[in-house]
Amino acid sequence: MAMSWQPEPNGLQQILQLLKESQSPHTETQRSVQQKLEQLNQYPDFNNYLIFVLTKLKTEDEPTRSLSGLILKNNVKAHFHNFPSEVTEFIKSECLENIGDPSPLIRATIGILITTIATKGELQNWQTLLPTLCQQLDSEDYNTCEGAFGALQKICEDSADVLDSDALNRPLNILIPKFLQFFKHQTPKIRSHAIACVNQFIISKTQALMLHIDAFIQNLFALASDEDCEVRKNVCRALVMLQEVRMDRLLPHMPDIIEYILMRTQDADETVALEACEFWLTLAEQPICRDVLAIHLNRLIPVLVRGMKYSEIDIILLKGDVEEDEMIPDSEQDIKPRFHKSRTHSQQHSIEEEDDDVSDSGSEYGLDDDDALSDWNLRKCSAAALDVLANVFRDELMPVLLPILKETLFHPEWEVKESGILVLGAIAEGCANAMIPHLPELIPFLIQCLSEKKALVRSITCWTLSRYSHWIVNQPHDMYLKPLMSELLKRILDSNKRVQEAACSAFATLEEEACTELVPYLGFILQTLVYAFKKYQHKNLLILYDAIGTLADSVGHHLNKPEFINMLMPPLIEKWNTLKDEDKDLFPLLECLSSVATALQSGFLPYSEPVYQRCVSLTEKTLLQIAECNANPDAMEPPDKDFMIVALDLLSGLAEGLEGHIETLVASSNIMTLLFQCMQDRMPEVRQSSFALLGDLTKACFQHVRPCISDFLPILGQNLNPEFISVCNNATWAIGEVSIQMGAEMREYIPHVLNQLTEIINRPNTPKTLLENTAITIGRLGYVCPDVVAPMLPQFIRQWCTSLRNIRDNEEKDSAFRGICAMISVNPGGVVQDFIFFCDAVASWQNPKEDLKEMFYKILHGFKNQVGEENWKRFSDQFPLPLRERLAAQYGV
Repeated sequence: MAMSWQPEPNGLQQILQLLKESQSPHTETQRSVQQKLEQLNQYPDFNNYLIFVLTKLKTEDEPTRSLSGLILKNNVKAHFHNFPSEVTEFIKSECLENIGDPSPLIRATIGILITTIATKGELQNWQTLLPTLCQQLDSEDYNTCEGAFGALQKICEDSADVLDSDALNRPLNILIPKFLQFFKHQTPKIRSHAIACVNQFIISKTQALMLHIDAFIQNLFALASDEDCEVRKNVCRALVMLQEVRMDRLLPHMPDIIEYILMRTQDADETVALEACEFWLTLAEQPICRDVLAIHLNRLIPVLVRGMKYSEIDIILLKGDVEEDEMIPDSEQDIKPRFHKSRTHSQQHSIEEEDDDVSDSGSEYGLDDDDALSDWNLRKCSAAALDVLANVFRDELMPVLLPILKETLFHPEWEVKESGILVLGAIAEGCANAMIPHLPELIPFLIQCLSEKKALVRSITCWTLSRYSHWIVNQPHDMYLKPLMSELLKRILDSNKRVQEAACSAFATLEEEACTELVPYLGFILQTLVYAFKKYQHKNLLILYDAIGTLADSVGHHLNKPEFINMLMPPLIEKWNTLKDEDKDLFPLLECLSSVATALQSGFLPYSEPVYQRCVSLTEKTLLQIAECNANPDAMEPPDKDFMIVALDLLSGLAEGLEGHIETLVASSNIMTLLFQCMQDRMPEVRQSSFALLGDLTKACFQHVRPCISDFLPILGQNLNPEFISVCNNATWAIGEVSIQMGAEMREYIPHVLNQLTEIINRPNTPKTLLENTAITIGRLGYVCPDVVAPMLPQFIRQWCTSLRNIRDNEEKDSAFRGICAMISVNPGGVVQDFIFFCDAVASWQNPKEDLKEMFYKILHGFKNQVGEENWKRFSDQFPLPLRERLAAQYGV
């Protein structure tokens, strides 16, 4: 029946004509082709024509036939469930009959078509598919075997989990042993397909593969000396994944595997070397890394360092010989989309914890941000591997590294010297201690390298210096910080765009480390950054905004001086006025202005009105577009909600900076209505930013928030869902801010939120920031309505105390602890079981206000008198010594 279908010659000609036209470079032609194709989809047998051209029309040229198959694949994706059954059957049988087409392009196209049909739930319905392909693997005809394997590889990639389900009767039990037989096939292409198929099942530890794991590993080893680079690549890929799931099976062979991967990391084919290099990255995460790798470091590290050198092709792609390009405008595709990080409310920590989160400026190895090289490559992978290994072996790497560094850093060839500077940056974190004695020599040397004549050397030096900024900032300024700053500011004005970019990023890292230490140099810094405005092309402008925003975050209110404001604001406002509402460059500019507004405080007042109005209108526009789009989803694209998110965040920055001064702006706008809609948006980031703004407006001008509380609080309660960490965090914080303003009137709303908050504080693995904000909000609810919250004390007091002990003294901590004291006086029995935790939390205060200290004193002494001297002594003997001493000194207990 299916075979009886024949195309009508006229229709066939028409379709061939279309396929020819669609290969035209003109967008106009392309567009009309698209429309015609859409119209043809009305005809039930249109898809029969497409498969006919692909499989039967051997006289046509291959690109046209392949294109016909790809259009059919798109139709399958979009409309498969509407295909008449005879059309579906015809397509399926044609695919299986022609999988061995002599043309590799046609075979691959049929393979793509097969896997697309399979992902449409057809693996279950197409009973003959897997058995037929499996049988075709044994065909004498190479094309049939290769075509079937190509299709199977695509099915394994797209449907791995379905293949391993009961729904299909577990075909992998047959397929995997079958694939393993082909590891020894005489044709490299087939060997490569076979490994690639099995590789799909490693990470998921598929049972069928685990049964044959030893045979798989033996077969991989047998391919160790394979000539073909695709095969070598797949062998390396398999070994990388096996480390993660079956290290037990690799361990006995580890010395041989390490030898093999060492050799492959130096493979002449860079794609093979890259796959092999991934092995070291994964190995560094394994607990056994030290034991198995220590004896090989003296051979491995030089290999990684050689991999960090730019290859000739890299330098050509990076235009490494073009030193001055600042006048050349950027091409638009060079500018990557950037992601806006929405506001999150978090706490400042006490001193001993601050060094925990080392900034991860290490992620951009060598900063090759050009498209040609922005992809992961051997240089970046080698640098990343050296970085993680430095974190495993720490100072033990130094004996191997020092001779390498001496040779590379002073090498006459700039490419080698550049790689040496990259090495210094890569080990900055792991070998930090061992590097300290060398830094007094190295930092001045690197500062000199900032004026090397090769731009690629100048740019990597910026990055490496930024990796040592923590040490530099903590030395006397005249020694390193001042000379570094003056050189780095010159590089911000370099005539090479890559150097400008690297210098701006490095400067942002330095700002984060130095914070207010930069205040004496502010005039000098601003002069440079403002000059860069006139100089920069599009892409670097976006990075310059970031450097200015970070500067504002770092020096805070010290920026609020007329001479600084007059330098900084005019160029920012000029950009603000030239950008249209649809321009995505608004994102980084709005983020930057948000930091500046918060830092300048009342200094931002003269600029606040137009900025405020535009943020409100951006929000309003976006909400209208969302509404239109929901009304008729087919007619229009959904709007980009980032415009609204960034606008809400800038409003938060304004509210935080202007405080009460924002009241008149809020009064004359409909922001509360808009906020009500934003708080209910489907997108978590929109809700996250709207709750941050709600909290900031509550602090700045509660009189405008007050009338909406009965609408807002239930929504806040619904968002206490820790699945969305940041949304939950900001909602929690906002509830705390609202309760402080509401006072006793908060009573009726506490039942909406208290149970969720108690659940969150008791959840295992809740992130620190969320725990701290939850504890503060519970404390604040207790502060305004102690009798409502106090009965719950035993359910949260222990977690409450442990999550707040590391926060610095501040207003939020103060109100939360007042709340706990108020609740303890209502329900003293509620803390008896966990009193030691309360003692520890009290001792974490550096200097509480007098009346708060008095409350602590009363509770501690009350408890001591309650239990009697004898019992108190027995109890306090369990305290760690520092805690005992501190309580005795501060509170006389």
